[in-house]
Parts: sequence; structure tokens; C-alpha cells
Amino acid sequence: MRICSLIPGATEVVAALGLEHQLVGISHECDFPHSIRRVPVMIEPLVEAAHTTSSGIDQRVKDLVAAGHQLYRLKEEAFHLADPELILAQDLCHVCAVTPDQLSRAMRSLQHQPELLILSPTTLQDVIHDIERIANAVGAVSKGEALAANLRDRVESVRLRTKKVAVRPRVVCLEWLDPLYVAGHWVPEMVDLAGGHNVLGSKDRPSYQTTWGDVAAAKPDVVIVMPCGYSVDQTLNELRQIGPAQASWQRARMSWSDMYLVDAGSYFSRPGPRLIDGVELLAAILHPDRDHPLDRSQVIKFEPSVLAGDSAT
Repeated sequence: MRICSLIPGATEVVAALGLEHQLVGISHECDFPHSIRRVPVMIEPLVEAAHTTSSGIDQRVKDLVAAGHQLYRLKEEAFHLADPELILAQDLCHVCAVTPDQLSRAMRSLQHQPELLILSPTTLQDVIHDIERIANAVGAVSKGEALAANLRDRVESVRLRTKKVAVRPRVVCLEWLDPLYVAGHWVPEMVDLAGGHNVLGSKDRPSYQTTWGDVAAAKPDVVIVMPCGYSVDQTLNELRQIGPAQASWQRARMSWSDMYLVDAGSYFSRPGPRLIDGVELLAAILHPDRDHPLDRSQVIKFEPSVLAGDSAT
């Protein structure tokens, strides 16, 4: 089957099912596993993110949306050459990926109409159920069931390990650096499973813009910094830039000694199998085990040395 996956999480599922050789198109953000990087890219972003601060990205997105412009362009020539039989797309966040509406005209011009599978998960169970839906669409039902069962077992293992913890720390998860956004959808659920008490944001609800005053009013014990799509190093690079935003983050670091920067792009932003790794990572942050130290490529504590230039790796 010729599969075109336009969302990173779905691409990870296809690869986890052992079918990356059937991928004929991916999005510009699909980068895991490494074996899929040979696949032609079908999407061109209209917001340059690689060398832009989070405030610049936010403003550019808001300007394009206000003007009624799209945020992504489908490379139609490449799309026609790929001639997919199955397209995996999402309708959850129009800021994150090309939308089904944008695909409609391009699909009508194909000689053979492909199947379009729309994914819009807002909870962990939705994400795992979508794995089964993808597996069914690609004819790998038994592999999908096995993968989903393994992920559910891992979630249950964390839940059982943390349900009797003596103290559930108050947690705030921040999904953007400037302006601040509170993480929503599956992230509050992940925090609760990991043995924390999520005090801003609600399960199954979108992220929303907030202020440092609102964060302070929530009285968190732990602040998790997870800018959407960012790695630890990307977050560090921006926080080290001189400016008003960095000054705010320096003050925040002094207010909350337990502040962590995590690899959001891998373990929190994308609705795919690695969200379960994110649940396990949160449990390790909130309830540390000396025998299992944190992996600095996944998470670092936001300490004074971080802004001084120490590497995360």
C-alpha cells in the first residue's frame, strides 16, 4: 500500500507497525524514526520556525490566521507523483499541520481516489485507539492490536505505581515560551497518571494562553516546560537569548526551584506511541528514583548553569 502520512505521530505509528517501506510521502516535521527521512516531503510550512523565536512564530501565525491565509502549502506535484492509496491527516490543530480541507482539491485531481483517514485525538486513549485505526487501514490489524495492548499495559503500570504515592505535587505544564501557553488535550491526563496534580489546563481541552501571574496563582510545586515541537536544546537556545522574555524566565526559575525542560517534540506534542514514554518520563520527574537517573537528552532541571551555557547533552 502506498501511504502518505502528513502528521508525525501517524508516521511513527506506520514505522512501529514495520511498514515504513510503504511510505511515499510525509510532512516536513516527520523525523522519527531515522529510517523515514528518505521519504519525499509533501508539506511546505509558510512560517519559518528554525531561526525564529517563539514570540516571532506566535505573531506570524496570528497574522496569517487573521488575514485568512493558510499556514502550510501542499507540494502538489510531489503529491501527484506519490499517488497515495491512503492519506493520514489530522483535524485537531490547524496550526500544527495541513488540514483535510486543503487536501480535498489535490485529492480530486488524482487518477485514483485514495482513502483519507482523519485523526483528531484529544486523550491518551484516543491516541492508542487511533493506532488501531491506522493498523486496520493498512492491513496490519494484529500488529496494531499488539502495539496498542503494550502501550495500555505501560500506562497501567505507571498508574499502579503512582496511585498510592503519599504526595502528588502540584504541576503546571507550559506549552510555549513567549507568550506562555498552558498545555492541554492529553498532557493533563499524563500528569495525573504520572502521580501529579495538574493545576492549570484540563484533560480533553485545548491549550490556552496564560500569564506568569496566573501560573503563580496556581501555586505549582513543579513546572514542566514543554514548548510544542521543541527539543531540550531548542528550548535552551531560546532561553539563552538576551531580552525581556529571558528575564521573565530567570525570575520564574528563582520562584520555582523544581522547573524542568523536556523534549516536547518527542514525548509530549505529537499524538503517537512516544506519548507513553512521556508519561513514564513525567513519573520519573515527579517521583524520582535514585537507581534510574533522568536522561539529560530527554529532560534537564532548569538551574542557573543552564542559562550560563551548559549543554543539555
